[in-house]
Amino acid sequence: MISQTTTQPIDLQAQLLKIGLRATAAGLDDLIARAARSRLSPRALLEEIARAEMTEKAERSLQRLLGQARIGRFRPMADFNWSWPNKIDRDLIERSLSLDFISEGRNLILMGANGLGKTMIAKNIAYNAVRAGQSVLFRTASDLLADLECDSPQLRRRKFSYYARPRLLCIDEVGYLSYDSSAADLLYEIVNRRYERNSILITTNRAFKDWNAVFPNAACIATLLDRLTHHADITLIEGQSFRVRESELESAARGKKSDGKTRQEKSA
Repeated sequence: MISQTTTQPIDLQAQLLKIGLRATAAGLDDLIARAARSRLSPRALLEEIARAEMTEKAERSLQRLLGQARIGRFRPMADFNWSWPNKIDRDLIERSLSLDFISEGRNLILMGANGLGKTMIAKNIAYNAVRAGQSVLFRTASDLLADLECDSPQLRRRKFSYYARPRLLCIDEVGYLSYDSSAADLLYEIVNRRYERNSILITTNRAFKDWNAVFPNAACIATLLDRLTHHADITLIEGQSFRVRESELESAARGKKSDGKTRQEKSA
């Protein structure tokens, strides 16, 4: 009597996932069909797998870095109305979007009134940096300082190291709230640890001469600004709030729509 052995079919997709070939597993049926249809050689098939895995790995890395950066939602620079501000240094901002200041280890300060696109520009720069493989953290000034306000000296030292580490640290909305002198000391420590090492991008609605009002009675303001601006590009954006203008246009559009509806009801 001849014994027969049966071979259980292998769950190829599960095996591919197990060894980390996620892209290949996800597109397995399509890959097999294309390989058969195009009569791919073994080398060509391996090249297809390598390309798919590298692309998928790069996308996962990008999503991880974006999650760590906490940039949040933002409009792309294609939506930015360069003609709206009365004054804006477009050349400097476009150079900054190309990340030249990061490669040079410089800081960038975007200064101007509310609603002129400082945060939008900063988030686009941060996003470009992440896409370029740079480590980025994006925080509002209030979130950053609140995070550093802890009782444990050891925990605070770890947080200082955490904020000193990324290639680009974006601190948004400096000057929108007032803080005590201890907050200025915390911000100085961050600036000092990053000084001539890694870049800082700051958006602020206050001129430097007014930072004493943001951090009242802080003795370190002069030293903080000295180190922050030593290797820095500083640009002033002037004009009226674009958000206010958008609200006015939306209100006018709603008014026209309402008037048109009223006229239709009267004529009915």
